[in-house]
Amino acid sequence: MKYFNTSGPNIAIEHYTIKRTSLINKGINLVEGKRYFTIWAPRQTGKSTYFRQLADELEKTGYKVAHINFENYRNASLESFIFNLTDELQNYWNIDLTKERELAKIFKLITKINNQKFVLIIDEVEGINKEYFGDFLHSVRNAYHSRESHCLKSIILVGVSNIVGVVQDNASPFNISDNLNVPYFTREEVFELLHQHEEETGQLFEEKVKEKIYQITAGQPGLVNGFAKVLVDNNPDKKILNYDDYLKVEKWYLNEAIDKNFANILNKAKEERGLVERLLFTEDKIPFKIDRPSIRLLHTNGLIKKDENDNVTFWVPFYKKRLFDAFYPYSNGEKTNILRSFVVSTLFDNNGNLKLDELISGYKDFVKRRGFKVFMEKDDKGNYTSIKESALIYSFETYIQAFLQVVDGKSYREADTGLGKSDLIINVKSREYLIETKIYYYESRFLKGKEQLAYYCQSLGLKKGIYIVFCPTGINYTETIKEHTEIINEIEIATYLIEFDEDKW
Repeated sequence: MKYFNTSGPNIAIEHYTIKRTSLINKGINLVEGKRYFTIWAPRQTGKSTYFRQLADELEKTGYKVAHINFENYRNASLESFIFNLTDELQNYWNIDLTKERELAKIFKLITKINNQKFVLIIDEVEGINKEYFGDFLHSVRNAYHSRESHCLKSIILVGVSNIVGVVQDNASPFNISDNLNVPYFTREEVFELLHQHEEETGQLFEEKVKEKIYQITAGQPGLVNGFAKVLVDNNPDKKILNYDDYLKVEKWYLNEAIDKNFANILNKAKEERGLVERLLFTEDKIPFKIDRPSIRLLHTNGLIKKDENDNVTFWVPFYKKRLFDAFYPYSNGEKTNILRSFVVSTLFDNNGNLKLDELISGYKDFVKRRGFKVFMEKDDKGNYTSIKESALIYSFETYIQAFLQVVDGKSYREADTGLGKSDLIINVKSREYLIETKIYYYESRFLKGKEQLAYYCQSLGLKKGIYIVFCPTGINYTETIKEHTEIINEIEIATYLIEFDEDKW
């Protein structure tokens, strides 16, 4: 029986697999055009599965494809590199170059063959030792210039970071226009993958579950398979996997899963913590410029991408959600103090409805007592490592989570990649509320934010939204910037303003 694969390339007869026909055809066209090109994408995006599919199709038309992995050759000797290269070429192409000891000679001998059509795929190209990587590329370059008259019709370099700059720095034949992008799954491809399981087993995914898997993963193949696999493994006997089943898996992924790919994301995010926190806690529009080292680092590792307005945005909602928690200052002890301040009987009316005014008033009192500085992260030397804006959002997050603990409520964060806002759904006594927290910048953005919150509530089937806006003191606000409850597109929106002094934290 087939299953969702979460490790290594897919084997079609064993794993649920999407055949990316359009992408395969692009690769075939490049090979038939005798192009030497690159493929790069972060880990678990389906690169290895893709180029194996491409190899299968090429072999059907007479090409002999060799794919060789050099992941662990960063410190390997040239002798070891050549041994592996020639051994694999013998296996794939049935040519014996194992006695050769020079890269230039190996490629020169390959170019003497003119009655075959060879394609060479080098996977994990960044793993090749830099001491001889340049020599390798120069040998490739020489083969490229005479490719019309010999067998080596195409070479494909595959990496987990954008290797175009690397190979260009070494005077290679790999032109930037010939980088083949391997995108994440589309919504249709995610649904098709899940449907393969439904057909194979009869076990069904609710439509909402399919949507949520696509939304939180943004179609990242490794995460799509991961969410689906855990859902299935946790519920082997259920005929229909529902939203509650999904939420349990999401909670596990956010709080318990030890995921090596996220561990890498977190490490890179810590290196560029200032930029990542600006994206998490402010609405700053940061132009996407790949030549900026911080943007290049986070983009090539799969954390950020370019949005439709050419600005930086988060790539995968799951990563944004988990980073929000990863940067949280858990060690400040404030939650204990907050817990002691709640008088639950004053927070609900006789019908069990939450008295939002009382709840937010309590938060305002807490802010006056404690300020925000306690929610800024420090390093071992006592220096602040987080930006001020993060303290605003984390202070309210701590307060609301303390409240939910007291009243046995639940919460979960919505899957979006928008900047500078935190969307939290809380469930209190079986009633759900969407809370959006953000920082005030100017009037039109404030008003637009309320409309967006109403739209978001509609899309989630919720009737009420809570708009928490942190407003700097010392600004002459217009009459439209006020606390009140209003109906926007049939959704009740309650606005609350939290004042803060930008000079006193």
